[in-house]
Amino acid sequence: MDPARTILVRCSGRDRPGITTGLLGVLAEAGVSLYDMEQVVVRERLSLDLLIGVGQADHVLKELLFHGWEHGIQLDFEVVEQASDRASKPRAVVTVMGSWLAPGALRAVTGAITAGGGNIDRIHRLSRYPVVSYEFVVVDGDIDTMRSKLVSASRDQHIDVAIQRETLERRAKRLVVLDVDSTLIQDEVIELLAEHAGCRDEVAAVTARAMSGELDFEAALRERVAQLAGTPAGALDEVGDAVRLTAGARTFVRTLKRLGYIVAIVSGGFTAITDRLAADLGIDHAVANELEIEDGVITGRLLGEIVDRPGKATVLQRIAEAEQVPLEQTVAIGDGANDLDMLATAGLGIAFNAKAVVRERADTAVSVPYLDAILFLLGIPRDEVEAADADDPADVAEASTPVPGLPSR
Repeated sequence: MDPARTILVRCSGRDRPGITTGLLGVLAEAGVSLYDMEQVVVRERLSLDLLIGVGQADHVLKELLFHGWEHGIQLDFEVVEQASDRASKPRAVVTVMGSWLAPGALRAVTGAITAGGGNIDRIHRLSRYPVVSYEFVVVDGDIDTMRSKLVSASRDQHIDVAIQRETLERRAKRLVVLDVDSTLIQDEVIELLAEHAGCRDEVAAVTARAMSGELDFEAALRERVAQLAGTPAGALDEVGDAVRLTAGARTFVRTLKRLGYIVAIVSGGFTAITDRLAADLGIDHAVANELEIEDGVITGRLLGEIVDRPGKATVLQRIAEAEQVPLEQTVAIGDGANDLDMLATAGLGIAFNAKAVVRERADTAVSVPYLDAILFLLGIPRDEVEAADADDPADVAEASTPVPGLPSR
């Protein structure tokens, strides 16, 4: 046999300890070259591919067959040409998630990849819950064309799809900065305060217009805060008791911290609430607006620098600089128009259950109501999250102890 030829050995059977070791032992005794190998197990069924250079040791194929017969492994052989250097080709990662992923939805995703000239190199399931998600490693193709096609597939199939270049920066994210209202928590804090002041409907209407980009955020914020004048400062404690964490928020922050991420929150809301959230969740940095309080009542004015749309981006840059994290290794998450500059500044900007104007301009969007689903965009599978929780249940119990009004999940 031509020594330049290579053989693809495809092994399948019920998984159990020692299969890979045994096969490699046969190859070692025969003195053949091993060029590549890949293994996956699905529901206890093993699929193992070995790319070997046989040369003059073609008797190894008979030995492999005999070994397989002895151990209940099915083997197939295929003579293949030496593969091109796929490592030198551009690579991307496509993440798809939804409450359920039917074959038609996945077909739309893979069809979009094909239409963009991409070739799927590997498929990996990331989670079964709280959403079903898969990661497709794609070789070659035009990323802009694939992104356009994937956006259409996402819209038609009502699923979330993201595409990112597979680079060192993607795998080395170190800082995550989150918006607070309607992102980390389910509520709009200023509306809860406005309810105490008796003007919730008026404030909510201005909030909606500001978050959709119709109004200047700072002007809208000052207008809404002015309507809080005369509200007892004790209302802030009551609002702190009432705010609800977004589903998966504790899991999200806990997992990031275990992995060594720096986690920050930046809000157009108020420090009285963000400081409390940061202490409860173990968040590293919290930046928000400060309400002026005199004689135990809210005056309707703000103190210090305003955290508005450009201010959020500035805060992200300051934190990244202070923590010595390049912007390429940062992630920003938000839902409103005032988050757009921050999302654009970060290495990865994620629109989370966001307004249309934000979804259209962010790097990617997540529409499922679980904050920890963002872990899958970072390539962190659910089973690793669960394994870490199992290894340190005390940490989970502590992190899950709710502050009144802050439910855990």
